[in-house]
Amino acid sequence: MQTTAQLWLVYKLTHSAALLGVFGFANQVPILFLAALGGYIGDRYNRHHGVIWTQICSMVLAFVLAGLTFANIIREWELIFIAFLVGVVNAFDVPIRQAFLVEMVDKKEDLPNAIALNSSIFNGARVVGPAIAGFALAWKGPAWCFLLNGFSFLAVIGALLAMRIVRRETKKEPGSPFQSLMQGFRFAMSDLPIRSTLLLLSMLSLLGLQYSVFLPIFASEVLHRDAKGFGLLMSAAGVGAVLGALHFAARTSYKGLARWIAATSTTCAVGLVIFSQSRYFWLSMAVLLVVGFCATVQMAATNTTLQNRVPDQLRGRIMAVYATMFMGVQPIGSLIAGGVAKHIGAPYTLAVFGTLCFFGSLFFIFRVVMPLQRQPEAPATA
Repeated sequence: MQTTAQLWLVYKLTHSAALLGVFGFANQVPILFLAALGGYIGDRYNRHHGVIWTQICSMVLAFVLAGLTFANIIREWELIFIAFLVGVVNAFDVPIRQAFLVEMVDKKEDLPNAIALNSSIFNGARVVGPAIAGFALAWKGPAWCFLLNGFSFLAVIGALLAMRIVRRETKKEPGSPFQSLMQGFRFAMSDLPIRSTLLLLSMLSLLGLQYSVFLPIFASEVLHRDAKGFGLLMSAAGVGAVLGALHFAARTSYKGLARWIAATSTTCAVGLVIFSQSRYFWLSMAVLLVVGFCATVQMAATNTTLQNRVPDQLRGRIMAVYATMFMGVQPIGSLIAGGVAKHIGAPYTLAVFGTLCFFGSLFFIFRVVMPLQRQPEAPATA
């Protein structure tokens, strides 16, 4: 709800595609520089307590945003600055929370299912949130979206405080923090399945997922819809994401993940090109549903690949690499998207991005999937 309302408010205040890109950049750039530090902290200190503190900080920022909007003193630069602070919190929250997920699962064989269910919950919010935000924007305005988001953290913090987690022993490894961080990065880059899936996911994040930044433009100027239409487009992608997560969770075997990643990334790229050229609202919704499905399956499969292959003492740092290459590159993509769209328009920009993602998927198929099929006995993402 908060993200939807912020995007809509920025666009209504400025009518600028470039500032939508700046907003996305401000929200995600802290992850690029701070996620590694968050992963380092997650490996050395109590992850349970770390997640509680990040949720408290997020709640405070939501209430500040609501207060400024209710007072009618919010402007685009205040929105962008608060988005930056939320990004700082997320830079610590994402790697710590991803690593903490393993501590909540008793049996390792249940981990892929837990990851998929976690994605289902997360993407369920992406369905309900934008839909409610669209109606709330038209009925009461963005301030109520921010306020409700702030109150929602009370339930999250209460649930975290109610958990009884067996305390994990943390080992203080020798060497400087920088050496410790580099150890996680070297492990990720030296493992072929981890390296290849992360690079493909990074391309999806850098280029493919920028469609969400452009949705206010597509809703208002291309498809000629209001805030409700914008919320429906956001929800369509969210519905697809939930279906993808549930489909992945229902799998009884987690073999062949490399093929799944290749198929979903290729389909997602084709969907982005079709969406960029669509001028029919319901067709656009249907395509976004497919895009959401494929992107979520690719993310869940990549996450499962990592969680199954990394040692626990490096888990926080590896998930920081995951967060950096997935979420950290998004701000760079947002700036590129905003700058390119300023010159050639959002539809053509998204078409170019989708085409580049398609070629990246083909490269992954020929350089990773096909060699793995010729060497079935080798350990892989399967």
